[in-house]
Amino acid sequence: MDEDERQTRQELMILDALIQAMDRRDEVFQIIEDSEEVDEAIRRVGYLLGVGELGSRAVLGLQARRFTRGQRRALASRAEELRSNLPDGR
Repeated sequence: MDEDERQTRQELMILDALIQAMDRRDEVFQIIEDSEEVDEAIRRVGYLLGVGELGSRAVLGLQARRFTRGQRRALASRAEELRSNLPDGR
């Protein structure tokens, strides 16, 4: 895998985590609220969404104003664009 593909896959992984978080926002917000500290929230969000630390950190860094339908559509569109550029389409 070359560097461009690695970066594309990393961006796609983050986008997928953000999209999942938007789809499950109530659960994500509850986990964040119930966590004592950021590291706990990162672990718990990662477990809920089935994503790694990088994806979890991206979710926790997402501003609440970005949880709109329009932003979700934009993220999903970018993810689809990235997938279409990958050799295996995943």
